[in-house]
Amino acid sequence: MRLDKPRIAPLAESDLDEKSRAMLGERFKTGKILNIFRTLIKAPKAYKAFMWWGGYILSDHNDLSPRDREIVILRTGFNWKSGYEWAQHVKIGKDCGLTDEEIEQIKVGPSAPAWSPLERAMLQATDDLTGDGHVADATWAALADLTEKQRMDLVMTVGQYSQVSMMLNSYGVQLDDDLTLDPDLRA
Repeated sequence: MRLDKPRIAPLAESDLDEKSRAMLGERFKTGKILNIFRTLIKAPKAYKAFMWWGGYILSDHNDLSPRDREIVILRTGFNWKSGYEWAQHVKIGKDCGLTDEEIEQIKVGPSAPAWSPLERAMLQATDDLTGDGHVADATWAALADLTEKQRMDLVMTVGQYSQVSMMLNSYGVQLDDDLTLDPDLRA
């Protein structure tokens, strides 16, 4: 975690008015409202646009498989040193079939020996994007087994989660009670 306290405090339960609760939507009526959403709802119009776009990235409209998508998201969060992003998506990644060993290898990146050539290329593309903002020609060629739409979705997924990581890091969004900070992402 970059910060040990929020710069922008999430709304407390008692501060969530009817309009905010309506905007948060059905999924939060009975469940826990995560700190990221309690923070972002402070900018309601931005929250609405963010949720629409993020909904695309996490939906079946994204042509990356859920497992591949989570590999890319986790590498993005790790590269941006976003403890919150990493912790949330470790849980999601496991739900999508990633093992504890694979999650540890995501930290190592494309050089880890366990990856298939395509997984290695996706991790390298993520590193290219989070390092230089551009997928190198050799990396793009290594992604040849992906469709054009899948390559587009990979770049858009890295872009979305770069933005999310930057917001989480800069706003100081703290871990939710059920999350554990990865020791490799301590400040």
